[in-house]
Amino acid sequence: MRFEQADDINQRAKRLVEQLQLNHIDAERVVCIRSYGSKSRANARIWSLPRIWQQALNIKAHYVIEVLSEKFDNLSFDDQERTLIHELLHIPKTFSGALVPHLCFGKRIDSCAVERLFKMLRSCK
Repeated sequence: MRFEQADDINQRAKRLVEQLQLNHIDAERVVCIRSYGSKSRANARIWSLPRIWQQALNIKAHYVIEVLSEKFDNLSFDDQERTLIHELLHIPKTFSGALVPHLCFGKRIDSCAVERLFKMLRSCK
């Protein structure tokens, strides 16, 4: 597999954080990477820096959104936005380095949650 910085995706993620008022996310500590050659069925995935690594390296929490080029780049712009929203929803309100699972305390990260935010995003334009 090959990885490269995805500055275009980084800018879109920052815009989404701002426009959707995801104020708990420090967009400066979210890095976007484009990967090539993955066998995963996912369009994108999010990686965290767990607390033990933060302490060992003496750095704050960071997140990496990996977009899998073979899948993500072929999506429509709107579906790419939905995918990025989905990944951002995995970042907890504490921005601690943990990840929110798809079902947590009765709240779901699913197509309904993503679509609600996507419609909110479109209504802002």
